[in-house]
Amino acid sequence: MNELTDLFRIPLLLLNKAIFIYFIAICCFYLLLFLLSYNRLGKQRGLHKVEPYKRMKNSSFTPPLSIIVPAYNEEMGVIGTILSLITGSGRLDYPQFEVIVVNDGSKDRTLQKVIERFQMVPVKNKVHQKRNGIETKSIREVYHSEIYPFLILIDKENGGKADALNAGINMSKYPYFASIDGDTVLDPDSFLKIMMPIVEHADDEILATGGNVLIANGNTVVKGQVQETKLSRNPLVMMQCIEYMRAFLMGRIGLSRNNLLLVISGAFGVFKTQRVIQAGGYKADTVGEDMELVVRLHRMNIEQKWGARIEYVADPICYTEAPESMKYLYRQRTRWHRGLFESLWTHRRMMFNKKYGLIGFIAMPFYFFVEFLGPLVEFFGYVTLIADLIMDRVFIQYALMLFALMVVYGSFLSMGAVLLEEWRLGKYQKISELNWLLLYALSEAFWYRPLLTVWRVRATFAVLFGRTQGWGEMQRKGVSA
Repeated sequence: MNELTDLFRIPLLLLNKAIFIYFIAICCFYLLLFLLSYNRLGKQRGLHKVEPYKRMKNSSFTPPLSIIVPAYNEEMGVIGTILSLITGSGRLDYPQFEVIVVNDGSKDRTLQKVIERFQMVPVKNKVHQKRNGIETKSIREVYHSEIYPFLILIDKENGGKADALNAGINMSKYPYFASIDGDTVLDPDSFLKIMMPIVEHADDEILATGGNVLIANGNTVVKGQVQETKLSRNPLVMMQCIEYMRAFLMGRIGLSRNNLLLVISGAFGVFKTQRVIQAGGYKADTVGEDMELVVRLHRMNIEQKWGARIEYVADPICYTEAPESMKYLYRQRTRWHRGLFESLWTHRRMMFNKKYGLIGFIAMPFYFFVEFLGPLVEFFGYVTLIADLIMDRVFIQYALMLFALMVVYGSFLSMGAVLLEEWRLGKYQKISELNWLLLYALSEAFWYRPLLTVWRVRATFAVLFGRTQGWGEMQRKGVSA
């Protein structure tokens, strides 16, 4: 045993030190993002309560909007999503918009439910051509609603989410389009808020804006509107609530400050239609179509000197249904990780390329070394921790410091995000729910983070060995009554 220990002493020592330095750097970077987010949110705190965005409703500078809802096997959630856009007191508080639902060859009753609920009839004497020229799978039929004239339904052959979005872009007629998921529920003033940077900075070009996404599970949702915010008691859902807070409030706010944001969630984002068409629409052969499009827009913005920006707006809120089982959470996270790699690989020439400025030297390396390679480094951290314990506690001091850093990196940053979100919005009415979130945030490093790490490492090896993955099916229970 001593000979084996001596053999691995130097390599293990070097690996321990390298991983330790890596996590120190990551913790410092995330602390900087946290401070930047706190500063920005502090200036905006309370704006969602006084609703200063309402003046946009009657402004002639507020551009009309096409809202595209791609749906594949979304029979449990799509009706609630559409209702949150078009009906009752929850109807979007926006001056002019159209809603384009794209049924991407669903195998369930998504198409039939939308047709029946909204009295959809085929559009007569209309040739199904590509208005905006993006290639897509064949369109079977186009419908319009007899009761809501601004509601359109496209039924097409299955081609994946990106292809469905492209079909919606082809049918859109307004200068900006929004992409939202089929299980998304919006606050009525969400689009007024997410469009504010575009209206406020009319002299500057905004290519895209992204909004804040929260978890719908556990909330009371009636006719597509959140009536009461409650916390799900499912441990996986609770951890996803915390994870979303950290990702959106810390990472995206901090990166967008200097136009470095490379991800706009497919659940809630707005894009300039003309520029997306120039870019060729969404890339259909990737599972990370939302990130890939944003990176491509950044690249074209620099190469063609558009002088435009991509913004993240923390105030707009939409709610999305989170996976409640290991099986579907695993599918989602491996798909996300693969999409991250595909986006970075497609645009790899931007990495450390001075032509692309801070995008090439900060944003791309961050997403590659932290978001993509981070799980591998963390996995080897767990391996070295176990090895140190097995080999007579030779490097136990490094192992304990590394574990402490993992706890700080995961749990305490998550706790900070929870407190920041509650300080900003005050969504949870019961102190017990906030306590549950803080308790689970503290436990993250002991079970949830290692779980995600193993899944993402598996996804990394799947990418390296060329295993393919499509849009995938997700089990939906539906969040709207």
